[in-house]
Amino acid sequence: MLEVDLHPKNTPVNPPDNNLVRLREVVKTYHGSAGTFTALKGVDLSVESGAFVSIIGKSGSGKSTLINVITGIDRPSSGEVIVDHTPVHTLNEEQIAIWRGRSVGVIFQFFQLLPTLTAVENILLAMDYGRHYPRLERPERAMQLLELVGMAEYAHRLPGSLSGGQQQCVAIARALANDPVLLTADEPTGNLDSKSTEMVFQLFENLAGTGKAILMVTHDNELAVRAQRTIRLVDGRIQDEFVNR
Repeated sequence: MLEVDLHPKNTPVNPPDNNLVRLREVVKTYHGSAGTFTALKGVDLSVESGAFVSIIGKSGSGKSTLINVITGIDRPSSGEVIVDHTPVHTLNEEQIAIWRGRSVGVIFQFFQLLPTLTAVENILLAMDYGRHYPRLERPERAMQLLELVGMAEYAHRLPGSLSGGQQQCVAIARALANDPVLLTADEPTGNLDSKSTEMVFQLFENLAGTGKAILMVTHDNELAVRAQRTIRLVDGRIQDEFVNR
């Protein structure tokens, strides 16, 4: 596989510290036919390894944009985004794809599992793209991940035959396929019942306990305060930060 330098020449990268995610003066402005809209307005943020952080705010406050900028799905208009000691804001599209496959697991509200692939095949496909593990090791790891999320007995079931909570657990296993240091989740429990919500939340707590950082966008304030730390966005700015425990 072609090796791509994720630290371009002449790009300063801070010396290692415990901050896995660091944003400095991040601005994101969208330009469209309806005009200009600034979704993020000078956001500064630090998240350490092993942290479980919830992000709350009203619709349009910038929550999803913040997650997308951190994961490289969206680019900041200005400012710095450094994740796992990589200056994400300086990378080109090819470099971002390689970096994301190595360092970040993205969990979506609507699961986004491929419907024609079984649970284990969805995870194997993520490993094929990431190429983090040798091919012969991938089937065993995929089953270990399904075991981790309590879904091993459903390994050969198609997503359509699983409940919403079960699909989200498979999606979390897929996000873990290449052993990322950061997991981001945008409203991961928005379509789940209370039992499935609790199952997913406890899984996030366990993963944070292993040293992975978890960033979870949620509209559920009761769920948000159970994370270690809560960030409240208002009109594209971090208004408040709370340490919950």
